[in-house]
Amino acid sequence: MSQAPQTASSSPVLEETRRGSIITLVMNRPDRLNALNNELTTALNEALIRVASDSSIHVVVLTGAGRAFCAGGDLGAIGKGRERGDSTELAPILRSGMQAVLNIRTMPQPVIAAVNGPAAGAGMNLALACDIRLAVDGAVFGQNFAKVGLFPDYGGTYFLPQLVGPSVAAEMFYLGEMIDAQSAHRLGILNHLFPADQFEAAVTAFARKIAEGPQLAIRTVKQSIFGRDKDALMEALEREVQAQLKCFHSHDCLEGIRAFMEKRQPKFQGS
Repeated sequence: MSQAPQTASSSPVLEETRRGSIITLVMNRPDRLNALNNELTTALNEALIRVASDSSIHVVVLTGAGRAFCAGGDLGAIGKGRERGDSTELAPILRSGMQAVLNIRTMPQPVIAAVNGPAAGAGMNLALACDIRLAVDGAVFGQNFAKVGLFPDYGGTYFLPQLVGPSVAAEMFYLGEMIDAQSAHRLGILNHLFPADQFEAAVTAFARKIAEGPQLAIRTVKQSIFGRDKDALMEALEREVQAQLKCFHSHDCLEGIRAFMEKRQPKFQGS
């Protein structure tokens, strides 16, 4: 197969590059650490749907532009909505993200998360939705929803307990603290770690091994491992959306986002 890179259909917030039967989707808001807004989640979802129907694509790689994988939801946009008590910005991000997670999990092609830097909140959960996670050894990970009074979304409450067990997942959700890549690897969150100067080549080589394998067998394995749990995942995602919207309207969410923007410790009231 030809390994010359080709630029596929791209939007300003999601770049697509194809190399043979491997397509790389790059979340492209580097100035915001690839934080998720309505435009990015919509573009990601549309790309996944399109890729899923293309049998000539064997592997999908999801990564971020610049120094981060994805910082989670765009708290600047979400915070403005919370000040007004208006979930208009948040709800589409949740719904598009919910669909994107389902598409990653159920599409025929294996999806590799190439975690090139920080992966926080919904950004970490996008990586968890992928079949396999490769990371640069300087990456950090966190379920930092509790820091701003929000509920885990993008499948975090479904994926993380399966990977690390309920008690470790609970600790990560309750505290919202970041962990380093080495800790994430030990916990089973990551498949492999690579030094920064080897990361891109290592991801390419790993993806190529899968792309050159027996596609019928590989796709059937994916369906057997992940696709059979679609109904349970859909139920979990819907619970997350409803809980997230409830928490969004709480005083603690308003205080948490204000404290984050003002770079101070929040004073939560439990309501």
